[in-house]
Amino acid sequence: MECEHCARIKMRNEKEQKDLMNRLKRIEGQVRGVQKMLENNAYCPDILVQVSAINSALNSFNKELLASHIRSCVVDDIRGGKDETIDELVCTLQKLMR
Repeated sequence: MECEHCARIKMRNEKEQKDLMNRLKRIEGQVRGVQKMLENNAYCPDILVQVSAINSALNSFNKELLASHIRSCVVDDIRGGKDETIDELVCTLQKLMR
């Protein structure tokens, strides 16, 4: 049985899609950089600083995506009478705050 939320999709405009993909590609590059640092036996604090930067970039990505989700999907659902979307949002926020 398929989860109702798994079947949902979000059509993003071209700019939003491009901006989010660019962020992820930069993060991917940062992760590859940390892998290279580890392979080259870089000093632990130097690696930790880079990992912290990756965490910050991922948090920034999440904030951008969450803001977009609230402004579009959540607002549209609530206006359409789908109040269960509020519970879904609360659940999502709780997962993000772990």
